[in-house]
Amino acid sequence: MARNIERIAEGLGAQVVSQVPGVGGGAFGAARLARLMESLQARLVPGQGKRAGRPSDASWVRHPKVPISEATGRRLSLLAERASRSGRKVSPMQIAAQILEDALAGVPEH
Repeated sequence: MARNIERIAEGLGAQVVSQVPGVGGGAFGAARLARLMESLQARLVPGQGKRAGRPSDASWVRHPKVPISEATGRRLSLLAERASRSGRKVSPMQIAAQILEDALAGVPEH
């Protein structure tokens, strides 16, 4: 984090409590990330039965294994921690799936 941000916060009597991950586009990128996480949280539903497992999006019917780098894994883990709420944990791969779906939503099929 930039030192001047900490100095500004201190001068205002505030405290920096978290950083917004780089998602591009400044404030618009941060808003896009917040919308992505809210959308994912709203669609996650608990599993059914005795061993329900982690909440998931019912429309996700494929569960492929996708190789990723260590750095990407760490970034997805950080985003998953930030998106998780009490009683509703979000996994790094759920974040990855949501990012992929959002990215492809703007691509024409033909």
